[in-house]
Amino acid sequence: MTHTQFKITGMHCASCAVNIESELGKQPGVKSANVNYALASAAVEHEEHVHETDLHTVVKNMGYSVAASQDDHAHHSHDAAAGRRAGFSLALAIPAVILAMMGILPWAQAILSTIVVLGPGMEFHRMTFQQLKRGRANMDTLITMGTLVALAFSWWQFSVGGALYFETAALITGFILLGRYFEARAKGKASEAISKLMELGAKMAHKVVAADTQDVPVESLKIGDRVLVKPGEKIPLDGKIISGESSVDESMLTGESMPIGKRPGDSVFGATVNQQGVLTIAITAISGNTVLAQIVRLVEQAQQQKAPIQKLVDRISGIFVPVVIGIAGITFVIWYMITGDVSTSLIPAVAVLVIACPCALGLATPTAILVGTGRGAREGILIKSGEALERNRHLDVVLFDKTGTLTEGRPVVTDMEVSPLGKGGARGVLELIASLESSSEHPLAQAVVRYAKDQGVILKPASNVQSVTGKGIEGIVEGKKVAIGSPDFLSHIVSIDTKRNQIELWQSQAKTVIVAAVDGEMLGILAIADAPKPQAKESIAELRRMGLDVVMVTGDNRKTAEVIARGLGIEQVEADVLPGTKLEVVKAWQAKGKRVAFVGDGINDAPALTQADLGIAMGTGTDVAIEAGQIVLVGGGPEKVVAGIKLAAATYRGIKQNLFWAFFYNVIAIPLAALGLLNPLIASAAMAFSSVSVVLNSLRIKRAKI
Repeated sequence: MTHTQFKITGMHCASCAVNIESELGKQPGVKSANVNYALASAAVEHEEHVHETDLHTVVKNMGYSVAASQDDHAHHSHDAAAGRRAGFSLALAIPAVILAMMGILPWAQAILSTIVVLGPGMEFHRMTFQQLKRGRANMDTLITMGTLVALAFSWWQFSVGGALYFETAALITGFILLGRYFEARAKGKASEAISKLMELGAKMAHKVVAADTQDVPVESLKIGDRVLVKPGEKIPLDGKIISGESSVDESMLTGESMPIGKRPGDSVFGATVNQQGVLTIAITAISGNTVLAQIVRLVEQAQQQKAPIQKLVDRISGIFVPVVIGIAGITFVIWYMITGDVSTSLIPAVAVLVIACPCALGLATPTAILVGTGRGAREGILIKSGEALERNRHLDVVLFDKTGTLTEGRPVVTDMEVSPLGKGGARGVLELIASLESSSEHPLAQAVVRYAKDQGVILKPASNVQSVTGKGIEGIVEGKKVAIGSPDFLSHIVSIDTKRNQIELWQSQAKTVIVAAVDGEMLGILAIADAPKPQAKESIAELRRMGLDVVMVTGDNRKTAEVIARGLGIEQVEADVLPGTKLEVVKAWQAKGKRVAFVGDGINDAPALTQADLGIAMGTGTDVAIEAGQIVLVGGGPEKVVAGIKLAAATYRGIKQNLFWAFFYNVIAIPLAALGLLNPLIASAAMAFSSVSVVLNSLRIKRAKI
């Protein structure tokens, strides 16, 4: 199967999108078609023998156009043209209204209104006749019927000396064109996230060639190329640092404002900003495969896909226009039966035609998703689909996999106490310990080495190093015999009685304790633990304030797990859980009738993430495009989980508000128009701005507190 996506111009309402989607879906070899009115785009899954040009032809035969360009300039040009048509229409329609109010120059009213309806308004009529040829109707059909009926009736009345409604036809056209212009502008603001993300990438790079550098386009770089990045410049593509140290602003990926320290061997990502030192980087991903590119693709896919609730709205939009035409016809007949006057009967029928608005229905869901996913992308919260928003509703419990989500996922030194015999104080002791530990690949040894380097300790060479598996390590550092290991191992070498109370205290806190000795004398003790992530405790508290239960899932034994959970403010623990049984834990909670969110790292937690009602995957570095989970968090810690749940809730709340007002508007407005309580001019203005109000409500999600 092949996936093809292209832009469509000329869609004026949700019915247009439904009609195009239906027609594309009927084509041989097409598996599925998805047309998004808010994005003005189609996404089609089809067999390889179906060419994209064939799909374009289907759209063009329906009277629409396929955009030759998808860049912002083309869209701005289209918006500007829409603004000019609206301005021209109103410039002629308003004088026609003034003349009608004054009751003078009916011939001038006729000429001005005819120019508006058959000039700028021709875009409605052209599309109407294209649709009629295929036996379909859309919003343009309603506008064409309303304006042409008013115009034709007025010309007939003009010839026989009756009431005129020229200004009605002209002003309806002008209002609707103005509304479409504002709608296009608002939709542009709602969908600007993708274009802003794409603009973040660097355009040129300093490629290292021999002993010199050459400025080359980023697209020309290949994997393995080396580039120089100066302070203040954007890193061109993903890579690894070969030389240099600096801090890098990764806020465009993670939403975190604090720069990240980088040194040789560390990964860096395209479009992030080097702040201080000069870096030499080896490229590890070509343009189009970077983390930024993955994020852009995820957001594009999320915005193109429809939420389940949108499918119901599409079905309603598909029958909306024929139903409205029927109501308008019935309105005319009933009024004519009551009054016997064509003029009196025509006005409420025209009002029904122009007040109806499937546009607002069509915009309600996609614009909220556009804004919500766009804001999330800026803050490192990737909502992968509209389905994720619905899955986020009515959660009861959040299950956190401990390692890598609540904790850093690697051991760190948390405490250190030095024996009075330790020469050189804490720094001297740490120098001896870390120098010996640097010969070991054990995770605890590496934690000590990292801690020492962070303290600025310079490591010394170690010799005669001997490792005792699972117990400790011995060797010579600067002529001193140094031994490091567990309390049980070292108790055979030195007396640890003076530190026993402290050792037992740290162990009761679920910390691993190592003891160090030099030349048979106690040197010091260190505590090592998988430290909680910053803000983990406050994030748990916030989730509980939101009414959610929080459970920690871990492979640790229950005693250790409960100590860690207690420190984080978590009361419920699933302990002794093997990696393969996390799925069963999720099922067990669901069997209790709970709606479960599972938070994991997205790699070994994939089954649990998929089974959960809402899977939240915490991506790091290059794994942001993981398949499991409906929400992916780039960087950060548990605070991102809180923000992700709140953003999804705010987005879905926006969808519900939009749909309520769109349905409420039509349910109230159409009967009022049919009863003759709405003048067609007021009706056209209300219809034009109902869509704008839906988009503006969606834009509020940008400022929602998360």
